[in-house]
Amino acid sequence: MGRERVLSGMRPSGRLHLGHLHGALQNWKELQEVYDCFYFVADWHALTSEYADPSSIRESAFDMVVDWLASGIDPEKATIFVQSQIIEHAELHLLLSMITPLGWLERCPTYKEQLVEMKGKDLHTFGFLGYPVLQTADIIMYRADWVPVGVDQVPHLELAREIVRRFHNFYGEGIFPEPQPKLTEFPKIPGTDGRKMSKSYGNAIFLSDSEEETEKKILTMMTDPARVRRTDPGDPEKCPVFALHRVYTPAGERDELSKGCTTAGIGCVDCKRVLIGHLNASLQPLRRRRIELASDPDRVQRLLREGTARAREEARRTMAEVRAALGL
Repeated sequence: MGRERVLSGMRPSGRLHLGHLHGALQNWKELQEVYDCFYFVADWHALTSEYADPSSIRESAFDMVVDWLASGIDPEKATIFVQSQIIEHAELHLLLSMITPLGWLERCPTYKEQLVEMKGKDLHTFGFLGYPVLQTADIIMYRADWVPVGVDQVPHLELAREIVRRFHNFYGEGIFPEPQPKLTEFPKIPGTDGRKMSKSYGNAIFLSDSEEETEKKILTMMTDPARVRRTDPGDPEKCPVFALHRVYTPAGERDELSKGCTTAGIGCVDCKRVLIGHLNASLQPLRRRRIELASDPDRVQRLLREGTARAREEARRTMAEVRAALGL
């Protein structure tokens, strides 16, 4: 019996940062050792919000895949592919849209949240409203058993299961498994301003940043606002820098830093310099691989073509069964 299957993807909408590394890529790397994994470049999904100017999507997609490979995603263990190069995704999306009630999409909590958060873009489009249907097509095309998600994305996956059940109710059971969430817990990665790390906030440390760029960003990072002077004691629980120490600094040394902070025995700049050392040391292997990959774009494109060809064969088999079920 074959291994259970996992599917996940990312939108190529800009450079990847530490939040992506700890929130997805390290988990993907572990999953590929246990499951049959499909990881895809969700370039059509990027169009749902970037349709007015899609010029950066192709470049972002290449850089993103370089980051995946540099982070340890192995094309010998996982199938890496580009969504838009497999036209069957569009066909299944269309067929699923025929049976998906409009009310299901309008109730989607993420849809409502993003309408509020992305006020600078006109998201009142059919494509944006219907992106959960395309997302469902992406998942079930490869008959994925599991989808790694955070708690906030669980409603999307429940919608996908509802669409699958409705499809089976109309056209017969057994074509698709109902995808289940593989809940992922990951450390909180704050940005340089203390908010969640995000490229849209301008507070991100990117995987493509050099050691010097990382050092500069950490040195300007927000700390406990109560530490106005060097002699003021601080609270590590209120300090974004210390949140990164929890990820990158060994426990014993971290305890000493915590004690130094609460007693004003160590200054914020000194604390930051310790973090810089551990963070840059941790990222050094990734950066080295990233430079090698970025300097050989033909290799990266070849790996993508090979993965996309494998995914296309799976998609063709699935759509043959779907068409037969619908009598098309």
